[in-house]
Amino acid sequence: METKLLNQEGKEIGTIELNESVFGVDVNEGLIHRALVYQLANARQVVAHTKTRGEVRGSTRKIFKQKGTGKARAWGNRSPIRIGGWVAFGPRNTVNFTKAMNKKERRLALCSILSAKVKANNVLVLDTLNFSEAKTKNMVSVLNTLPYTKNVLLALSSKNEVIEKSARNIANVKTLTTDYLNIQDLLKYTTLVLLKDSVEKLNTLR
Repeated sequence: METKLLNQEGKEIGTIELNESVFGVDVNEGLIHRALVYQLANARQVVAHTKTRGEVRGSTRKIFKQKGTGKARAWGNRSPIRIGGWVAFGPRNTVNFTKAMNKKERRLALCSILSAKVKANNVLVLDTLNFSEAKTKNMVSVLNTLPYTKNVLLALSSKNEVIEKSARNIANVKTLTTDYLNIQDLLKYTTLVLLKDSVEKLNTLR
Protein backbone atom coordinates (compact mmCIF):
# COMPACT_ATOMS: atom_id res chain seq x y z
CA MET A 1 0.00 0.00 0.00
CA GLU A 2 1.56 3.26 -1.17
CA THR A 3 0.82 6.97 -1.35
CA LYS A 4 2.48 10.00 -2.90
CA LEU A 5 5.51 11.55 -1.23
CA LEU A 6 5.72 15.34 -1.59
CA ASN A 7 8.55 17.74 -0.91
CA GLN A 8 8.30 21.04 0.94
CA GLU A 9 7.32 22.82 -2.29
CA GLY A 10 4.34 20.48 -2.80
CA LYS A 11 5.91 18.59 -5.72
CA GLU A 12 5.70 14.82 -5.99
CA ILE A 13 9.12 13.20 -5.55
CA GLY A 14 8.12 9.56 -5.22
CA THR A 15 5.99 7.23 -3.15
CA ILE A 16 6.04 5.94 0.41
CA GLU A 17 4.79 2.63 1.74
CA LEU A 18 1.93 2.57 4.24
CA ASN A 19 1.41 -0.35 6.59
CA GLU A 20 -1.88 -1.94 5.55
CA SER A 21 -2.62 -3.06 9.12
CA VAL A 22 -2.61 0.62 10.14
CA PHE A 23 -3.80 2.56 7.07
CA GLY A 24 -5.80 -0.12 5.28
CA VAL A 25 -8.19 -1.65 7.81
CA ASP A 26 -11.98 -1.72 7.47
CA VAL A 27 -13.58 1.47 8.72
CA ASN A 28 -15.63 0.77 11.86
CA GLU A 29 -17.72 3.89 12.52
CA GLY A 30 -19.29 2.43 15.66
CA LEU A 31 -15.88 1.78 17.19
CA ILE A 32 -14.69 5.29 16.26
CA HIS A 33 -17.74 6.75 17.99
CA ARG A 34 -17.09 4.68 21.11
CA ALA A 35 -13.47 5.84 21.17
CA LEU A 36 -14.58 9.48 20.85
CA VAL A 37 -17.07 9.12 23.72
CA TYR A 38 -14.34 7.41 25.78
CA GLN A 39 -11.91 10.28 25.13
CA LEU A 40 -14.40 13.06 25.86
CA ALA A 41 -15.79 11.37 28.98
CA ASN A 42 -12.35 10.76 30.48
CA ALA A 43 -11.30 14.34 29.78
CA ARG A 44 -14.41 15.71 31.48
CA GLN A 45 -13.78 17.80 34.56
CA VAL A 46 -16.61 17.64 37.09
CA VAL A 47 -16.78 21.22 38.32
CA ALA A 48 -20.46 21.86 39.13
CA HIS A 49 -21.06 21.27 42.82
CA THR A 50 -23.92 22.35 45.08
CA LYS A 51 -24.25 22.14 48.86
CA THR A 52 -26.60 19.76 50.59
CA ARG A 53 -28.65 20.44 53.71
CA GLY A 54 -25.81 19.35 55.97
CA GLU A 55 -23.22 21.58 54.28
CA VAL A 56 -25.00 24.95 54.24
CA ARG A 57 -24.25 27.33 57.11
CA GLY A 58 -26.93 29.47 58.71
CA SER A 59 -29.51 29.69 61.44
CA THR A 60 -32.04 26.93 61.96
CA ARG A 61 -34.46 29.26 63.74
CA LYS A 62 -38.01 29.02 62.46
CA ILE A 63 -38.51 32.27 60.53
CA PHE A 64 -42.18 32.77 61.53
CA LYS A 65 -44.73 30.96 63.62
CA GLN A 66 -46.46 27.84 62.39
CA LYS A 67 -50.02 29.14 62.37
CA GLY A 68 -51.93 32.35 62.04
CA THR A 69 -49.89 34.10 59.33
CA GLY A 70 -51.73 32.75 56.32
CA LYS A 71 -48.46 31.59 54.84
CA ALA A 72 -47.23 28.10 54.16
CA ARG A 73 -45.39 26.38 57.00
CA ALA A 74 -41.72 27.40 56.84
CA TRP A 75 -38.53 26.14 58.40
CA GLY A 76 -35.33 28.25 58.71
CA ASN A 77 -33.47 30.33 56.14
CA ARG A 78 -31.53 27.28 54.95
CA SER A 79 -34.60 25.93 53.14
CA PRO A 80 -33.92 25.01 49.46
CA ILE A 81 -36.66 27.41 48.31
CA ARG A 82 -34.89 30.43 49.83
CA ILE A 83 -31.83 32.39 48.71
CA GLY A 84 -28.73 31.10 50.44
CA GLY A 85 -30.32 27.77 51.24
CA TRP A 86 -29.23 24.29 50.26
CA VAL A 87 -29.95 22.91 46.78
CA ALA A 88 -32.27 19.97 46.33
CA PHE A 89 -31.14 17.41 43.73
CA GLY A 90 -28.30 19.66 42.54
CA PRO A 91 -25.12 18.53 40.75
CA ARG A 92 -22.30 17.05 42.84
CA ASN A 93 -18.63 16.72 41.97
CA THR A 94 -18.60 13.16 43.23
CA VAL A 95 -20.09 11.84 39.97
CA ASN A 96 -17.74 9.59 38.00
CA PHE A 97 -18.04 9.97 34.21
CA THR A 98 -14.99 7.90 33.24
CA LYS A 99 -15.43 5.06 30.79
CA ALA A 100 -13.36 1.98 30.03
CA MET A 101 -12.08 0.81 26.65
CA ASN A 102 -9.35 -1.74 26.15
CA LYS A 103 -6.09 -0.95 24.40
CA LYS A 104 -6.76 -3.13 21.33
CA GLU A 105 -10.08 -1.40 20.70
CA ARG A 106 -8.51 2.06 21.03
CA ARG A 107 -5.72 1.09 18.61
CA LEU A 108 -8.22 -0.35 16.12
CA ALA A 109 -10.34 2.82 16.32
CA LEU A 110 -7.27 4.95 15.57
CA CYS A 111 -6.28 2.72 12.66
CA SER A 112 -9.87 2.81 11.42
CA ILE A 113 -10.01 6.60 11.23
CA LEU A 114 -6.53 6.77 9.66
CA SER A 115 -7.73 4.30 7.02
CA ALA A 116 -10.85 6.39 6.41
CA LYS A 117 -8.69 9.46 5.77
CA VAL A 118 -6.46 7.53 3.35
CA LYS A 119 -9.52 6.27 1.43
CA ALA A 120 -10.87 9.83 1.25
CA ASN A 121 -7.48 11.13 -0.02
CA ASN A 122 -7.16 13.35 3.03
CA VAL A 123 -3.64 12.22 3.99
CA LEU A 124 -0.61 14.08 2.64
CA VAL A 125 2.96 12.91 3.29
CA LEU A 126 5.91 15.32 3.15
CA ASP A 127 9.50 14.16 2.81
CA THR A 128 10.71 16.75 5.31
CA LEU A 129 9.86 20.15 6.75
CA ASN A 130 12.77 22.45 7.55
CA PHE A 131 12.67 26.13 8.45
CA SER A 132 15.70 28.28 9.24
CA GLU A 133 13.66 30.20 11.82
CA ALA A 134 10.22 30.14 13.42
CA LYS A 135 8.14 32.35 11.14
CA THR A 136 4.43 32.06 10.41
CA LYS A 137 5.00 33.04 6.78
CA ASN A 138 7.25 29.98 6.31
CA MET A 139 4.44 27.62 7.25
CA VAL A 140 1.90 29.60 5.22
CA SER A 141 4.09 29.30 2.10
CA VAL A 142 4.25 25.52 2.55
CA LEU A 143 0.51 25.17 3.13
CA ASN A 144 -0.22 27.23 0.02
CA THR A 145 1.55 24.59 -2.09
CA LEU A 146 -0.37 21.65 -0.59
CA PRO A 147 -3.74 20.40 -1.92
CA TYR A 148 -5.37 20.29 1.51
CA THR A 149 -9.07 20.63 2.32
CA LYS A 150 -10.50 23.09 4.91
CA ASN A 151 -8.08 22.58 7.80
CA VAL A 152 -4.86 20.76 8.65
CA LEU A 153 -3.61 18.50 11.41
CA LEU A 154 0.19 18.27 11.19
CA ALA A 155 1.61 15.19 12.91
CA LEU A 156 5.32 15.25 13.78
CA SER A 157 7.37 12.25 14.87
CA SER A 158 8.82 14.27 17.76
CA LYS A 159 8.59 17.78 19.16
CA ASN A 160 9.96 20.49 16.88
CA GLU A 161 9.75 23.96 18.39
CA VAL A 162 10.47 25.79 15.13
CA ILE A 163 7.65 24.05 13.24
CA GLU A 164 5.22 24.33 16.14
CA LYS A 165 5.84 28.06 16.58
CA SER A 166 5.55 28.63 12.82
CA ALA A 167 2.09 27.00 12.77
CA ARG A 168 0.51 28.06 16.03
CA ASN A 169 -0.80 31.44 14.80
CA ILE A 170 -2.47 30.01 11.69
CA ALA A 171 -6.21 29.47 11.95
CA ASN A 172 -7.42 25.91 11.39
CA VAL A 173 -3.93 24.42 11.70
CA LYS A 174 -2.80 22.28 14.63
CA THR A 175 0.47 20.46 15.28
CA LEU A 176 1.04 17.49 17.55
CA THR A 177 3.30 14.45 17.75
CA THR A 178 2.24 11.03 16.52
CA ASP A 179 2.23 9.79 20.12
CA TYR A 180 -0.69 12.14 20.77
CA LEU A 181 -2.78 11.39 17.67
CA ASN A 182 -6.35 11.09 18.89
CA ILE A 183 -9.86 10.51 17.61
CA GLN A 184 -11.19 13.98 18.43
CA ASP A 185 -8.50 15.87 16.48
CA LEU A 186 -8.63 13.43 13.55
CA LEU A 187 -12.37 13.99 13.27
CA LYS A 188 -12.12 17.76 13.70
CA TYR A 189 -9.37 18.34 11.11
CA THR A 190 -10.11 17.19 7.57
CA THR A 191 -6.56 16.88 6.19
CA LEU A 192 -3.84 14.95 7.99
CA VAL A 193 -0.30 15.99 7.01
CA LEU A 194 2.44 13.54 7.97
CA LEU A 195 6.18 13.72 7.62
CA LYS A 196 8.15 10.75 6.28
CA ASP A 197 9.50 9.84 9.71
CA SER A 198 5.98 10.18 11.17
CA VAL A 199 4.73 7.54 8.73
CA GLU A 200 7.60 5.24 9.65
CA LYS A 201 6.62 5.60 13.29
CA LEU A 202 2.93 4.95 12.62
CA ASN A 203 3.77 1.91 10.48
CA THR A 204 4.99 0.22 13.65
CA LEU A 205 1.91 1.15 15.67
CA ARG A 206 1.12 -1.45 18.33
